[in-house]
Amino acid sequence: MDTKKIDLTLHCGAAKVERSEVETVPTPEPTDTWTPIPHLALIERVEETLKANGLSIVRQVHSMTRGGLRYFGLMQIQNGASHDDHSWVLGARNSHDKMFSAGLVAGLGVFICDNLSFSGEVRFDRKHTSRILHDLPGLVQRAVGRLVEHWHDQDARLEAYKGAELTSPQVNDILIRALDTKTCTPLQLPKVLHEWRKPQHPEFEPRTAWSLFNSFTEVFKGTLTVLPARTQRLHGLLDNYVGLEAFKGVNGNN
Repeated sequence: MDTKKIDLTLHCGAAKVERSEVETVPTPEPTDTWTPIPHLALIERVEETLKANGLSIVRQVHSMTRGGLRYFGLMQIQNGASHDDHSWVLGARNSHDKMFSAGLVAGLGVFICDNLSFSGEVRFDRKHTSRILHDLPGLVQRAVGRLVEHWHDQDARLEAYKGAELTSPQVNDILIRALDTKTCTPLQLPKVLHEWRKPQHPEFEPRTAWSLFNSFTEVFKGTLTVLPARTQRLHGLLDNYVGLEAFKGVNGNN
């Protein structure tokens, strides 16, 4: 069994909190058109669903912003298989200020550098309407089922990245396209290039799509709020260069 743990680094501006603090956050009163989900109810439902699907949680971290109005959490998942260099990660979010709907996102964490990436999101787009608490068990079950499929796709994608060597012209093209697609910012691009040219870890010295991917995710550390969108765009860029057809996305209603 894989017992390695990833440092689940949270995004800038979020306060890392203990689970006990999440439990004390009051849930606003519902309105005629909006019924908020208690943060703890979402966490517990995800935990129960993962267990029912034969998955276990190796580690989890919680954070809140806006005085507890917005919740973000990360869970490192053990799926029964042993991966030498990465682990599945589940991201969860919830809000009490109507800023965004509750949702889950599939991700991967890399052991040697604690880099995180995300590839597909399942949103509970019912906008917390009156039946959301009644429907929550089914919503989470369907979401976890879809994320498991996406994690398996990610495992296959990772292997394809490792086997795909990139030429200098290809890397230059990807870097320019990363700017055009807002995968990274102009300030981040030189840092990505530095990571590519002088990787911090010997595992990323091969000139492959996997090494370039981790050059980006190393620079993306500390930006969890925008990390899912950025790494999904990055997958879209790299998939074309490694001969992968686009994996079926999991975005959308449930």
